[in-house]
Amino acid sequence: MTTKDAAERLIVALDVPDLETASGWVAALGDSVTFYKIGMELACGGGLALVDELRRAGKRVFLDLKLHDIPNTVERATARIVALGATFLTVHAYPQTMAAAVAAAKGSRLGILAVTVLTSADDADLRDAGYAFNVRDLVARRARQAEAAEVAGLVASASEAAFLKGIVDDNLKLVTPGIRPAGEIIGDQKRVATPAGAIENGADYLVVGRPITAAKDPRAAAEAIIAEMVEALPNSRTRRRLA
Repeated sequence: MTTKDAAERLIVALDVPDLETASGWVAALGDSVTFYKIGMELACGGGLALVDELRRAGKRVFLDLKLHDIPNTVERATARIVALGATFLTVHAYPQTMAAAVAAAKGSRLGILAVTVLTSADDADLRDAGYAFNVRDLVARRARQAEAAEVAGLVASASEAAFLKGIVDDNLKLVTPGIRPAGEIIGDQKRVATPAGAIENGADYLVVGRPITAAKDPRAAAEAIIAEMVEALPNSRTRRRLA
């Protein structure tokens, strides 16, 4: 993997409240980063307008909105997102939700990513929410349902990446949040991995926020993560070049 290839697999999370701050991060990172995530916080602060701006600058955009509603609402919302030109959109991995989003995105370049279990949750959190499954079993169940729904990929923690590669088709892209370089504070995450660990387990894309945006030198932090990804690829379960 070249540095350019690795850079295309790093998604920097613009988890900020407004366009001005987000644009500042993009400017600071320059050509070292080509892929950005816009989540709910920034979307509510006018961030959807940033999608076109990033696209015009040659960047790709991952809209992490985690849609989940009645099928009609999900389908109509996804159709609006198709028009924005984003690369990925997240929905929660409920069968009706996934089917509605996939139907709306059919024939477009928008890839639907199914969120299995949030990386902030562990077995105890699932029990508190009323689930009869532990994290691993629920991730496996939702992954199989996502594959049946013909989504483009899955969002899951790096700790589940290796076993997911063994139970679903390798064509499903695996996007892993909860990435923390060695020694970093994990914050509100519970199932985390280093960049190298995630790549070695088979992750296709890494979503990284605070370790880059909270760094004294964000560009240097991003470049260090990219370099770690390059070194890890020879041991990865996923060596194919991504579209």
